[in-house]
Amino acid sequence: MFQVRIHGRGGQGVVTAAELLSVAAFLEGKHAQAFPSFGSERMGAPVVSYCRIDEKEIRSREPISVPDALIIQDPTLLHSVDVFKGLSPQGYILINSRRSFEDLGISEFVARFPPHHVCDVGATELAMKHVGRPVPNAALLGGFAAISGQIRFSSVEQAIHQKFPGDVGTGNVAAAREAFDIAKAA
Repeated sequence: MFQVRIHGRGGQGVVTAAELLSVAAFLEGKHAQAFPSFGSERMGAPVVSYCRIDEKEIRSREPISVPDALIIQDPTLLHSVDVFKGLSPQGYILINSRRSFEDLGISEFVARFPPHHVCDVGATELAMKHVGRPVPNAALLGGFAAISGQIRFSSVEQAIHQKFPGDVGTGNVAAAREAFDIAKAA
């Protein structure tokens, strides 16, 4: 089973990111589940969502405490919430930021992970460019597909179009494609 924990803030599409990831996995014939965990339900409050992907039925229902991958939609959480707690030493980290890991204050920590398992993508900027709104979730799923290999980009694209028809879906797919390309090149 591959387990993903997504950290962000209310209004960034954290819950939708987990849902889209699970739909992408379903489209590939895999089993998946997605669910959120949040306290105060207000814009800007820390939010966590989870997604599990497996080849067989998933019976576990508890929050993910030992993730295989982290998607961090808001880098301001890096030093205020223990986002890295329980992460596998072979895990993947995708951060929504254009700043270097050194500037983010995590360069020593991320140096412990295998090459190409850690990536930063300016997903908010990509969302603004392609969608006109600062919602980084879809773009980050493109980056996640590139670094993890757990889902294909075409499945991410289909999941986005199912959730967001029309121009919003097209813009989100363009943001996800650009993030995929950036992460592949990293």
